Amino acid sequence: MENILDVTIILPIKSAVARDFEDYFDKAVTSVKNQKVKIKELLIVTTPEEKLNAHVDSYDYGDLNYRKIVFEKDPSFAAQINFGVENAASKWVSFLEFDDEYANIWFDNVQKYMGYYPMVQAFLPVVVDTDEKGAFAGFTNEAVFAANFAQEVGYLTNDILQDYQNFQTSGMVIRKDVIEDFGGFKASIKLTFVYEFLLRLTYNSTSIMAIPKLGYKHTNMREGSIFWNYKFSGEKMIDDEVKFWVQTAKKEYFFKDDRTIKYQSQND
Repeated sequence: MENILDVTIILPIKSAVARDFEDYFDKAVTSVKNQKVKIKELLIVTTPEEKLNAHVDSYDYGDLNYRKIVFEKDPSFAAQINFGVENAASKWVSFLEFDDEYANIWFDNVQKYMGYYPMVQAFLPVVVDTDEKGAFAGFTNEAVFAANFAQEVGYLTNDILQDYQNFQTSGMVIRKDVIEDFGGFKASIKLTFVYEFLLRLTYNSTSIMAIPKLGYKHTNMREGSIFWNYKFSGEKMIDDEVKFWVQTAKKEYFFKDDRTIKYQSQND
């Protein structure tokens, strides 16, 4: 019997106009094809953009089981992920950005750890961050293995997140019912919606473990990305803005459902 992991990979894409989009997309999907353990399905969430859908529809997926769904509403990354989770046909889901790649051992390791740790509800990869040329920029999610950092080595907790925000959900494998119970990404929170999501999960006692092997490559600085735009468009990300969104995440994670958040300065 073929070994298939019961996971849906959700791949949200807003537009195909990004530079080198086709090359990035090919590498992302190829990283799914090359997994040592096959996944149940790849679910691509697109917008109505014609160029994007034409490329997705014409791509050669080989024997990969994939579906495409079009999200007609707010095309934010957070909203697309939530829509994908709602439509996923598996017990577990994972998030893949179109300009990123899975390591080919990632889902093989996830399957093994699921067997070793059946109580864990979400698994994080150690992420290698690169610039758009592929040059190494750093690691993410590895901090839970640092001495005197985690109360229980390898596990992400709410206490850790209160003091340290640099964790990544891309590549994460998480039970779909956990997201349904405690809510998806809050699209109204800018910059720190991933951080708020992790705060909310850990506050609700979700067991999150990082697997101590490289599992995901993240393009940290790409032309057209939010941080690239801040760096080169002349619109600087000021420290007060970052602090505001971190503080907003810490205030909002107690609430399961999204709420409208009005931006205001600290002085108001």
